[in-house]
Amino acid sequence: MTLTTSEIAKRLEGEVLGDANAPLTGFATADQAGPGDLTFAENGEYFAAAENSAAAAIIADATATSAKKTLIRVKHPRIAFARALELFFSEPKPAAGIHPSAVLAASAQIDPTAHIGPNCVIGERVKIGARAILMSGDSIGDDSALADEVKLFPNVTVYARTQIGSRVRIHSNSTIGSDGFGYVFDAGLHRKVWQVGTTVIGDDVEIGSSVTIDRGALGATSIGKGTKIDNQVHIAHNVQIGEHCLLCGQVGIAGSARLGSYVVLAGQVGIAGHLKIGNRVTVGSKGGVMHDIPDGETWLGTPAQPDKQTKRIVIAMQRLPDLLRKVAAWEKKLSALGE
Repeated sequence: MTLTTSEIAKRLEGEVLGDANAPLTGFATADQAGPGDLTFAENGEYFAAAENSAAAAIIADATATSAKKTLIRVKHPRIAFARALELFFSEPKPAAGIHPSAVLAASAQIDPTAHIGPNCVIGERVKIGARAILMSGDSIGDDSALADEVKLFPNVTVYARTQIGSRVRIHSNSTIGSDGFGYVFDAGLHRKVWQVGTTVIGDDVEIGSSVTIDRGALGATSIGKGTKIDNQVHIAHNVQIGEHCLLCGQVGIAGSARLGSYVVLAGQVGIAGHLKIGNRVTVGSKGGVMHDIPDGETWLGTPAQPDKQTKRIVIAMQRLPDLLRKVAAWEKKLSALGE
């Protein structure tokens, strides 16, 4: 695709400084850009690299100027970068239809615009909406429903009675709606508590690779609309996650925890069961959360505490070696005085 700088600027709600008719045929980082490529710079270091690159134009901050390159100046370069990528790169859209190797229950209802790829298995009474894509090897359990424009990458497993909203993307090898980890100790053995609830995924959710989301023991495990989940995350039974949350890699959330909206959990955060995490809460990497967190707070550490308190503790720990040396010196002087 070839677009001019003015055409791209219009779509990015920006302005052109330089050649408004320069043709742009691709998008690349500064170190890989060639003639005809658009690149972007969100800070001074990146801007210097972009100016010295072979790129034809740069997406830059609204205050940027250049004597070397045509600029598309925008308020938020990173947001513009994300939007510009969509102009030059688009995912392949497989043709509607059902592959001959797919296995479909007679009671399944599949929209004629959906794509069902090789070796997919569709259970009884499953409903699959318009323009949905199941790439290959996907398994959909009985009585599940996938809304419009859902995309499942290869080898996704969706257990029975799962509800998936519109435009949800689930990446390879993820499992949605598996049994929660529920047992009671009875007469010397661990007796399974049957998990008879459901899983509900809201609109515009994206779920990474190798994610496991357990169904509710009773009731539903639910993921709110717009939430994004990174690879290798585990969400236990009856967890409630609000809207537009970000869960980074290897996060683990124990059963019946409740997260508000716009929560950010950094990598390897653990949330204990039955806790309530408020709206717009952030937990730093490897944080171990053992208590409820009010709205708007940032917590760090294991066990996690409010960020200011955790930082004071870290600073105090860094001073411990000096303090120990001072104490040893005082002990030596006191011992000499005693003698």
